[in-house]
Amino acid sequence: MTQPDTKTQTIRTWEDDPGQPPAARQPIQRPIPNGSAGPLAVAVAGARPAQSGDYPGSEEFRYWAAVDALSRAATFWGKHLPAGTTWNPDVGSVLEATLDFGDLLNAYYDREGLKFFRHAVAGVTVHSGESPDVACHETGHAILDALRPDLWGAFSAEVAAFHEAFGDMSAILASLEVGSLADDVLAETHGNPAQSSRLSRLAEQLGWAIRQSAPDKVEADCLRNAANSWFYQDPIALPPLAPANQLSSEPHYFSRIFTGAFFEGLAGVFRQQQNRDGAGLVKAGDVMGSLLVAALRTTPVVPRFYAQTAAHMLAADQTLYGGAHVPALSAAFIRHGILSPGEAISMATLAEEQLTAVAEPEPGLLAPLDETTVPGERFGLTDVFSVRVPAQEPRFRVAGAAPEGGELEQVANPERAALSFVEDLFRQGRVEVPDDVLTPAAPVVDGTRTHTHAVARTESGELSLDRVLFAAP
Repeated sequence: MTQPDTKTQTIRTWEDDPGQPPAARQPIQRPIPNGSAGPLAVAVAGARPAQSGDYPGSEEFRYWAAVDALSRAATFWGKHLPAGTTWNPDVGSVLEATLDFGDLLNAYYDREGLKFFRHAVAGVTVHSGESPDVACHETGHAILDALRPDLWGAFSAEVAAFHEAFGDMSAILASLEVGSLADDVLAETHGNPAQSSRLSRLAEQLGWAIRQSAPDKVEADCLRNAANSWFYQDPIALPPLAPANQLSSEPHYFSRIFTGAFFEGLAGVFRQQQNRDGAGLVKAGDVMGSLLVAALRTTPVVPRFYAQTAAHMLAADQTLYGGAHVPALSAAFIRHGILSPGEAISMATLAEEQLTAVAEPEPGLLAPLDETTVPGERFGLTDVFSVRVPAQEPRFRVAGAAPEGGELEQVANPERAALSFVEDLFRQGRVEVPDDVLTPAAPVVDGTRTHTHAVARTESGELSLDRVLFAAP
């Protein structure tokens, strides 16, 4: 292994993203990251290069930019996760990233580690692992998998979309670990971080690259923008695919609802800070991170996962901060339809025992996910297969806002949610199926799609559909 360059104690990296070409952004100097520090150790595969060659375009730059980004995310979440939290056991003690896993515009987390790709577009070779936005998003998947491994296998469009939203929230909050970016954002937005900015525009370079061949697949100025006005709808009622300017049940698209509410809540918490400067924005990020982790420790896996998570965040704020941020958070969740006005008000008057249950979760509080079987012939399979349904017991009576006013039906059917998600996966070409379990009538799907799920035989010989990875776009 190459020893570090002792002549310099800093490396060069991007604040958040290289930007859309021809971006004029310049790298910043950062202290040499120590990825092995703390229980959430991170690393980049390959020999550690000297810092002296870390100029944009070099392998050394990509290496150090990735290590720094992974360390930002691990450091940020390490402050808020329960003591003793480690990576999913399948990952091991170190979350390792491979920076050049192949020629593709993508990145993913697969419980082995993080995989990043490169692809040449219009004379520009885009390396997904060079972007802190993309790296911190994928690390976010691993963080959530460490905190709540049961979310990995839940067959629910809303749970899958929340995993993507958590990745985007991870990119936003980890970016604020770079204090200079917080200052830049406030200058760009004239002190109103709820507006579109470098902080909200996620993965601008990767979004640009995808847009060159699929202009309707991503947003006009980035991959996804957290400064948005998407309003909640039941994903079962949405199409499985749609252009980026429409809402669909596809997890990346549907994730924008929760990310938008979270981003608006972040701005609301910032406005409550005594000092509305870069340090105040960083502090607001810490508040939002702490509330998100506290909520997720006890949020049950249910079809209306967004509403339950929002309700748990409001309850956590009452416990951790005396309810100081409840009005700002409630307004954000109401505006995006994740909670109705009546539900948000009812959450502000919780009994003490309900707050205690959220603040001090009992071991084994959340029951394992039940399974159901799906008729295989509907999808060209020779036999039935099993999936895990989002059927844990809801703690709060919330379900989200109905478009016509009031609340949605509070008791959603877990099996219906699971079956709808299964059908979406097959429609989107996201399922890998062995040839020996396909019937002659099985439809031919586009083999270029990244498979997020796979059909496999269990030890008992039965078929099961399971998640294999979370991919970026």
